[in-house]
Amino acid sequence: MSSFKIAILEGDGIGPEIMTEATKILNLVSERNNVHFDLCPAPFGASAYFSHGHSFPEETKAVCDEADAILKGPIGLSHEESKKIPVDMQAERGALLPLRRRYNTFANFRPVYLPRELAHFSPLKSEIIGNGIDFIIIRELVGGLYFGNKETGINEDGKRFVNESLEYDEDQIRRIARVAFDTARKRKKVLHNIHKSNVLKSSVLWNEVIGEVGESYPDVEIIHILVDAAATYLCLNPGQFDVMVMENMFGDILSDQGGGILGSLGLMPSACIGPNKAYYEPSHGSAPDIAGQRIANPYSMIGSVAMMLEMSFDMEDEAKKVWHAMQSVFAQGFSTPDLSKPGADVKMISTDGFGDMVAEELVKQ
Repeated sequence: MSSFKIAILEGDGIGPEIMTEATKILNLVSERNNVHFDLCPAPFGASAYFSHGHSFPEETKAVCDEADAILKGPIGLSHEESKKIPVDMQAERGALLPLRRRYNTFANFRPVYLPRELAHFSPLKSEIIGNGIDFIIIRELVGGLYFGNKETGINEDGKRFVNESLEYDEDQIRRIARVAFDTARKRKKVLHNIHKSNVLKSSVLWNEVIGEVGESYPDVEIIHILVDAAATYLCLNPGQFDVMVMENMFGDILSDQGGGILGSLGLMPSACIGPNKAYYEPSHGSAPDIAGQRIANPYSMIGSVAMMLEMSFDMEDEAKKVWHAMQSVFAQGFSTPDLSKPGADVKMISTDGFGDMVAEELVKQ
């Protein structure tokens, strides 16, 4: 029997609620297959700061170091609650960025997928969506503005200032480019390269390296597009995209826009892949305003489990069954209140109700 150790980082807000549903599916997958998942909970995020004095405690680092993969819930608090935590120890700076840096998870996969049968979730018109939405954003995750040098202080005129650097070298760009080209080659063989080279020198270098790597992929068409134009086209014609590659901040913003055209970030799981370890997480935040109400949909958390099954444990067939099970629940007209528009003809169920139905559908397959 195969055995895998998974670090379970519940996070903050709705994190514990949706993580419970994700582990429910993991346990079912374990029962259905000749595999054992050793689930190892560890504190992480704002809740870890309050309970352990650090948002990424040493004991959590040890658990993650030993794990074969990491399943992470959303982190962070409301703006007011975050003020209770020192700036550098707030969840994103004190936990998330160090997690990425520690495991060099440079390749972020964010699928933006909505089959035609679920098109009613999207705010876009049916004539724009067509046969549904299906593309993937590949975001460089450990470089750029988020990881550059940061300086704050008082300048010689006595004014407060901040200086943050956007840094990339050609090796960082080349390795994410290879991931993007490999992904495009497996799909429709079209790669949209998102940049801002009319303003940013970093994008000039980015485009140069993308072109160099592209010479080894003559079967993949490269389409260069400015990031602001890409943002517009995501709303006007998302069907033109299949694989999109971009630097860190562009990827952060456009992938959230991807959630917007689906109808919710609650429909966007993600994978963060490094040379030796990966972590999987919903793309959305911790939604502290609805925490504890059992109305958050666990789709993106369970979807992150599906991505982990495929990308870390080579269980592609089982991953497809998890995806199908979740979509079957939606197709039957069930949803949670956080995803449902007022007046929608939807049968409302709770967070755990959705997880139970996904499990039931998975058993049928």
